Amino acid sequence: MNSATEAQRDTAQRKGIHRTIAIIVAVVAVLMGLLVNKMLTPRVLSDAELAANGAVVFDKPRIIKPFELLDQNNQPFTLEQLKGQWTLMFFGFATCPDICPTTLSTLSSWVATLDDDIARNTQIVMVTVDPARDTPEQLKTYMAHFNKDFIGVTGEFLSIKRLTDNVNVAFNKVQLDDDYTVDHSGNLVLVNPFGHYHGFFKPPFVLSGLKLTYQSIVTSFDP
Repeated sequence: MNSATEAQRDTAQRKGIHRTIAIIVAVVAVLMGLLVNKMLTPRVLSDAELAANGAVVFDKPRIIKPFELLDQNNQPFTLEQLKGQWTLMFFGFATCPDICPTTLSTLSSWVATLDDDIARNTQIVMVTVDPARDTPEQLKTYMAHFNKDFIGVTGEFLSIKRLTDNVNVAFNKVQLDDDYTVDHSGNLVLVNPFGHYHGFFKPPFVLSGLKLTYQSIVTSFDP
């Protein structure tokens, strides 16, 4: 065999080796990409797994009737402000001694753990159940203690009562000797981007469980 033929054969072999290596590298890259994507994509939980972690999703989201309230900047807060993103809505009050500050602190830490795209599509709203004391100014100061992006909402008592009835949240004024407090549900109401009552989360709230269930619900949402 002459030298020219050997050179051609060597060149062909090298090209074959390079081609094989390139294919192997491409396959490995694809597999790594799929693995990373799987690791980063929130796991979709079954209804039983959601329930075991304190999350309830309705088979059919429920309609929230129109309402007119005010946010902490004294601006209208209506059903329109619940559309276009996911909302976790909590019902509490600024002088609440335990449940409210604990829940809001947990939610502030929780938001920071969410995947970026999900966090950007999530708002936290606390609607007061003590509108006689919780003015917009009072709520603005109170909410800022926990997270500057959290929204505080107040308004006429009857408007708030109609909203709480609509989303199955109970509260009750309790008279003390020379003051009063308010007993209220600790559930987190979940509102989907259409402004519909999508489900709720039951306390106690654990960061890992709340993140797992919430991201599963958002990821699996099929409008």
